[in-house]
Amino acid sequence: MTKNLFSVIGLVARHSKPHIIESLLTLAAHLTQRGVRVLIDAESMPPADDNTPAYPAVERDDLGKLADLVIVLGGDGTMLSIARVLAAYRVPLVGINQGRLGFMTDIPLHEMLAAIDQILEGQFVPEERILLQASVIREEAEITSALALNDVVISRGALGSMIEFEVFVDNQFVYSQRSDGLIISTPTGSTAYSLASGGPILHPTLRAMALVPICPQSLSNRPIAVSDNCEVAFMLTRGLDTRVHFDGQSHCDLMEMDRVIVRSYRNTLKILHPIGYNYYDMLRHKLHWGERLL
Repeated sequence: MTKNLFSVIGLVARHSKPHIIESLLTLAAHLTQRGVRVLIDAESMPPADDNTPAYPAVERDDLGKLADLVIVLGGDGTMLSIARVLAAYRVPLVGINQGRLGFMTDIPLHEMLAAIDQILEGQFVPEERILLQASVIREEAEITSALALNDVVISRGALGSMIEFEVFVDNQFVYSQRSDGLIISTPTGSTAYSLASGGPILHPTLRAMALVPICPQSLSNRPIAVSDNCEVAFMLTRGLDTRVHFDGQSHCDLMEMDRVIVRSYRNTLKILHPIGYNYYDMLRHKLHWGERLL
C-alpha cells in the first residue's frame, strides 16, 4: 500500500444536502481503504443507519488537535467557518466543491477521489493565506474579538441612514467618511463582498489588506491596500444600529465612539490545491472572463 502523507483526516460537510452526505461517506470509505483514520465533524455526521459504517464523531473545536488534514465538502461558507476554528492549529485544508460558486473549494466532485489520492501522496500546491483578528473596544475595554478569513465589515443597519467614522492606519489618521460602511478585506475575501463593492482583486498569497468603502457619499473615497503588518483602526463617530460582521457569520452591535481594531492573525491558513491549480484559470472560470484570442 502506498504510504500516506496524512494519517488522520477530518471530514466536514455542509450536511443539509443528501448528495453531500453520500459524497462524505464515499470519501470516508475510500480513505479508510487507504489506511487513513477518518474523523467526522459531529455537526456533519450523517444520521445513524444500519447500512452506514461507524466513524468517530469529533467536535469541531477538537478537529485541529486530532487531525493532520481536514477536507471540506461544501462551499466557501463551510470553508470559512472551519478555517477560523483550525487557524490556531496550522492544520491544512482541502476544499471539495459541491457545484456552487466557490473560490476556495476548488476540487470538482467528479475528481474528488483522484485528487485526494494525489494529495495523500504529497502531490499538491500549498498556499498560505492570511486571516484577520478583530477586537471591538468600548470605553477602553475589549468587549469581543473574532477571526475572519474573508473580511471584517462595518455597516449600517436596518434604519437606512449612512454612518460616519474615522479610519487610522498604525495610529496615523487616514480619513473621515460618511457612507454605508467599510470592508476590511483579506486577499481571500477580495473576491467576495469587497469585489461587489468595487474593491481590487488581490492574489491570495499577498500579505495585504484592502480597505473598501461601501457606497461612500463622496465619490473621491476609493479603496486602498495596506500591508498586513499594519494595524487598522475604525472609530464610529455617528450611527445608530451599526454592526461589525466577521466573515458574515457572526457580528457585534456597535455604539458611537466604539473602535474596531484589525490586525493580521499570528498564523496563516494553509490550503492545499490539486496539481495543475492556477489562480487565474479559476478567476477566468468563476468570473466568466474572456478566453485568450488565437
